[in-house]
Amino acid sequence: MTPTLVRHHTYAASSAPVDPSTRARDWAEIQERVLAPLHEAVFDRLEVGAGTRMLSLGCGSGLALLAAASRGARVTGVDTDRERLALARERLGSLGRAEDSVGRAEDSGGWARDTEPARRARLVEGPPSAAATTGAPPYNLLTAFHPIGCAAGDSEGLAPALAEAVPLAVRGATVVLTGWGPPERCATAPVLRVAARLAEPARPARPGGWRPALRDDLEEVAARAGLKPDGSGRVSCPFGYADVDSAVRGLLSTGLFDAAARATDRSRVEKEIAEALLPHRRPDGTVWMPNVFRYLVCVTT
Repeated sequence: MTPTLVRHHTYAASSAPVDPSTRARDWAEIQERVLAPLHEAVFDRLEVGAGTRMLSLGCGSGLALLAAASRGARVTGVDTDRERLALARERLGSLGRAEDSVGRAEDSGGWARDTEPARRARLVEGPPSAAATTGAPPYNLLTAFHPIGCAAGDSEGLAPALAEAVPLAVRGATVVLTGWGPPERCATAPVLRVAARLAEPARPARPGGWRPALRDDLEEVAARAGLKPDGSGRVSCPFGYADVDSAVRGLLSTGLFDAAARATDRSRVEKEIAEALLPHRRPDGTVWMPNVFRYLVCVTT
């Protein structure tokens, strides 16, 4: 099993309350890494390197930023999750220290620098427009690596975010949108249906339950944002976990089960996720779910 996708952890009882920092670390250490093949496929296709000035929308704990920075890109990440951004600073600061330079984590508008002046990482808490600060370079690559297409209405916030971000980019900049692939190609789809079923009592008042990805989800977002599609691709992103407990924690860290937890309770959600994972458990106790994600490459006009 791929070691970069599966890591063993020791946790407290899963029924214990989860604070925001623990949830953010579950995302960073368990769940975010399953999207690494998507990041790398996009960066390979676009030949991300020293000439790249990337703005990442919803950058999370910074794994994609780290991958781009390691290729020589200058990167900026924006997110509203303070705990995830704190972990991103740790990651990007360690990049500098690994190269025997002074890496430092500053406040939400600070830069983490390494030995090469052109290789910098900047993290900003807030909406995309918060990245428009003095000294920030014009961006030639915008990325939205948080996949849409598995929850009703999960694309609603992306179009406004793009509307804020596009003016910060040069004309003709590349924009990458990502989404879940067809449900028949995503072994995790039946597990996500648990969220929709448990959240059913709250559905009339709070839309957003699981629904199958639609073929034109990404194209519709691009059209609303005034972007011109310029190619697409599919990437295999298997969800691999050390055990069922790690899988449950990783999936809960995505936020896709929050409505279900509000409608019922966390222990019931954990139990039903664990049961849905049983068909994907291997003899050695690990959990493996093949999935396909899709990306759409666009240009600004």
